[in-house]
Amino acid sequence: MIPTPGQPTRRYGIGAVNYHSGETLVLVRRRKRRKEIAELLEALVDKHPDKTVYVAWDNATTHEDEEVEDVVRAAAGQLILLYLPTYSPWLNPIEMLWRHFRREVTHCELFVSVQAMIDASLDFFCRYNKTPGKVRSIIGTKPQNLFVCT
Repeated sequence: MIPTPGQPTRRYGIGAVNYHSGETLVLVRRRKRRKEIAELLEALVDKHPDKTVYVAWDNATTHEDEEVEDVVRAAAGQLILLYLPTYSPWLNPIEMLWRHFRREVTHCELFVSVQAMIDASLDFFCRYNKTPGKVRSIIGTKPQNLFVCT
């Protein structure tokens, strides 16, 4: 009998980036389902309690559910979801940051444990949250051109 390694241990990064400030919010979870997406939205609302939060995202099936709708309803106008066209990741700023993350952290890397990979991942986002100008550069923000419509 040949021993097999079993099922792979997976972790998912679920995140958002503030287009204006460059600040990121990333949750590491065992799954990437509607429940975890709702957790991310709740964390965004909690992080910005007196501001309107606009979330630009794709049409993934995890974004369409009663749990997500419950979070939007509970936010009472504080959370606005902007659906991007299908198959257009270049329009979503977080996708550019994920690409940079993969190049810097996980590309051609073999971690000794899942926890080591999680630690390296969280370290990346902690470092970049201390230098939001780098994040804004990666996602293509030009701060001088930003304005808020009221």
